[in-house]
Amino acid sequence: MVRSHASSFGVDYILATIVLVSILKLLSKVTRRPIIGVMGSHDKSYEDRTVELGRWIAERGYHLLTGAGGGVMMSVSKAFAEVPDRHGLVVGVVPAMSDDPRHPPVPGYPNPWIELPIYTHLAVGGRHGEELTSRNHVNILTSTVVVLLPGAEGTVSEAKLAVRYATPCVAFLASRTEILALPDEVPSASGLAAVAAFVTANIVDH
Repeated sequence: MVRSHASSFGVDYILATIVLVSILKLLSKVTRRPIIGVMGSHDKSYEDRTVELGRWIAERGYHLLTGAGGGVMMSVSKAFAEVPDRHGLVVGVVPAMSDDPRHPPVPGYPNPWIELPIYTHLAVGGRHGEELTSRNHVNILTSTVVVLLPGAEGTVSEAKLAVRYATPCVAFLASRTEILALPDEVPSASGLAAVAAFVTANIVDH
């Protein structure tokens, strides 16, 4: 009987060890990928920059996060999504209608290239983008690094929030006049190489 119990214990120990090793191997495969937030105009695409930026983010294996709308958001998402064999996802933070208690998404959101839509009850944007009922807070706090493209008051509010929350942020601009009132704390770059260098330098555990 003693040998039987010892034998049973040995088998259980071996099985437990195998299970533990399997779990550790599985956990070692879990990767938290950096999230690159791209913010900009909701009606102008700026494809001269969004296409190469979206492709670069995808090729690096990062996730892409936008506000899920048109313009810059759709153009960069499309470029990202069309990269073959990528590992990252297109994430979109979706605004809600303010005049409906069910908080449905704003018409046109999310755009067709969003793979992981995050639906919110947050309806405020534009010049009120720093208010607590704006999804801009989610955009900035979720992003590991933020890249700004030309935009109006909503983009400016995201730049200010990036400064407030100390989220690394760079503006991809031909001239700083493309984002009026861009905070001095936000650097700008006119080429993808400089933007990519900034993003890479600021990738940290997030």
